[in-house]
Amino acid sequence: MAHGDGSFGKRLAQLARLDLLILDDFGIAPIAAHERNDLLELLDDRVGTRSTLITSQLPVTAWHAWLDEPTLADAILDRIVHGSHKIALKGESMRKLAKAA
Repeated sequence: MAHGDGSFGKRLAQLARLDLLILDDFGIAPIAAHERNDLLELLDDRVGTRSTLITSQLPVTAWHAWLDEPTLADAILDRIVHGSHKIALKGESMRKLAKAA
């Protein structure tokens, strides 16, 4: 999505208005510098006003290193972690179990 043509700002405003935003597979692939900035902007627009659900196979303790830029990582995680509820699932993959059945 381009920043220069105004489409990013429009999409960001749409995402900021959603009652629930789901970020699935958070941290599954490397993150680029512009994506870190976009994520911070998105979370900053939502913090304290709307719910954001994040799923990840990456442990929360590894998110700071994954974000790879300490200052932005601090800002992003501050918006994610404070006031959040963490549910850690354990056990075999449901896809693996379903395939075996």
